[in-house]
Amino acid sequence: MQKLKKSIKFTKIILFIIDILIIGFSYILTELFLNNYTVLEQIPTITLANSIIVAIVVYEIFLNLYDVYRNITVYESAKEYFGYALACIVSSNVVTLLGMIFDWNIVSPRENLLAGVFTAILLVFYRVVIQFLLTNTITVKPEGQRKRLLIIGAGDAATEVVREIKTSLINQYNIVGLIDDNVKKHSCKIRGVQILGNRNDIIKVCKERKVDTIFFTISNISSKDRKEILAICQETGAKLRILPGIQDFITEKNIMQNLRDVEIEDVLGREPIVLDNNNIEELLKEKTVLITGAGGSIGSELCRQIAKYEPKEMVLIDIYENNLYDIELELKANYKNIKIDAIVASVRDKARMESIFEKTKPYVVFHAAAHKHVPLMEASPLEAIKNNVFGTYNVVNCCDKFNVKRFVLISTDKAVNPTNIMGATKRMCEMIIQAKDKVSKTEFVAVRFGNVLGSNGSVVPLFKKQIAKGGPVTVTHKDITRFFMTIPEAVQLVLQASTYAKGGEIFVLDMGEPVKIYDLAVSLIKLSGLQPYVDIPIEITGLRPGEKLYEEILMSEEGLKSTDHSKIFIAKPSKITMEDVEKKLDILKDTIKNEDISIKQIKVNMKKVVPTYKERKEEEQENTKAVEETKNKKETEESEKSSDKVDEHTKEKHKDKVKVIENNI
Repeated sequence: MQKLKKSIKFTKIILFIIDILIIGFSYILTELFLNNYTVLEQIPTITLANSIIVAIVVYEIFLNLYDVYRNITVYESAKEYFGYALACIVSSNVVTLLGMIFDWNIVSPRENLLAGVFTAILLVFYRVVIQFLLTNTITVKPEGQRKRLLIIGAGDAATEVVREIKTSLINQYNIVGLIDDNVKKHSCKIRGVQILGNRNDIIKVCKERKVDTIFFTISNISSKDRKEILAICQETGAKLRILPGIQDFITEKNIMQNLRDVEIEDVLGREPIVLDNNNIEELLKEKTVLITGAGGSIGSELCRQIAKYEPKEMVLIDIYENNLYDIELELKANYKNIKIDAIVASVRDKARMESIFEKTKPYVVFHAAAHKHVPLMEASPLEAIKNNVFGTYNVVNCCDKFNVKRFVLISTDKAVNPTNIMGATKRMCEMIIQAKDKVSKTEFVAVRFGNVLGSNGSVVPLFKKQIAKGGPVTVTHKDITRFFMTIPEAVQLVLQASTYAKGGEIFVLDMGEPVKIYDLAVSLIKLSGLQPYVDIPIEITGLRPGEKLYEEILMSEEGLKSTDHSKIFIAKPSKITMEDVEKKLDILKDTIKNEDISIKQIKVNMKKVVPTYKERKEEEQENTKAVEETKNKKETEESEKSSDKVDEHTKEKHKDKVKVIENNI
């Protein structure tokens, strides 16, 4: 390390000396040029010497301001060279200005300007020569030992990538070409690299040129086009890397550091969310905000995004201390002006919740604490009832008691016509908040959405682990579908929906098109540069207890009302009263008192509380019955139509007979 530092320091000294010599030489060259190359004896020596001394001081000041001696010569680009030339021209004018102000005996403005031009040309020229020599004297590995790279895009980012590879990563990558949809660019070159065609040529180019790595360098592109091009790239089997979208671009890093692995979110092609930040800021700025389940996937992202709107205080509640500690450290490091209170507590503990609310007096509460794993809750249904239903009930009552302005429940699409205990408990939570809103000053609302990509327990992290181990990737059913959102996208819409609240609403988020889990698995395998069933097997394991084949967003009896945001809707208000809810809660209280109660009886009791709750077998039987009824009805209608046709035919024949008889008469 010390040797490297000494080497860099020595290089800077050499460049500094060369630049001084160039400045002096440029002034001498200027005098020779303007005096028709006459002998040096005819040049005004004192005037020239004074000019050179002043010029060296001024030029070096400006060259340092333009970071000439901080940049590494081999990595310099046209941008740096332009800066150096500009520094020289500015310096020449400053020398002239100083001469006029202090009446120094130096050369004329015309001579100063020409000397500045000569200095700029020579200074840039010798640096280009050094870069060329350094780049071309590097021992380049044979093509077979380097990754064969195809670059998607032929814009500024692609140009930077090509430059970076040719100057510093030449031994890692062999660029076979570029792809761009702009027809005008076809057959052109960027830094000597040919543009080979458009997106439709990607598969052919990859096959012909044996591409094993693709860089997607278009950051400013629609989600639809990104999805289409990435889908084509996936078919090549090459390893994919991508620049983030323009809104996520990290300017502090160079272009190669910004490149990342392609995530499933890129392939899904969802459009970015547009928010009304003013309304969100009005709700959160300088307020005390309490978040339950703050260490979880949704809870922690809620914390991050809420912090951007500068609340006065954030109260983070979670029973799991490790995750809570992580988000506390992160927020305290990034938002030093916000008071962060991280509290280990369970929403089940009514007295503890009341103590926290009394002390902190929150203005807004986001309730994300819940047991959410469907199969685990099928095996431990009492825990789901205790935590989800009565935990929510405790927090709801605290909000009412301590005059919280707004309470936002994080709900789920599994609450719609639930086929599992977890979904049924979340539906019960929705009923609690809708009933409580009718008797409280607090505005109680829920936001319902589907699965979030990358959240704890979701399929994406599971698939990634399975792929890393070499498979198999397990899918419960080949036709199972789910609605998906990214975690930031879901949280953004939760915050936006909370600004529309008047009380009692269930906000439903537009999740886009449902995604087949099987297709998701295939995409993740391909994104890893592997092939399904060749490198990684896919195993169909069968639906788990309580698992639906398809998820729904709205209950059948609910309507859908639009809001000012295209992705947020409001379900039809429920007529349920607090009296109805209390009766339902009494049934559940009796249920959780009996630890020896059977799972079957728990489900029977839950069906009394949530009428739309049906186990998957019941739902399948109803669906089969509905299909049979539809089939029978169709057959009956066809039979009736056939009978009508026979009757018509008989009538026609009868008419014909009558006509014959009449004719005979």
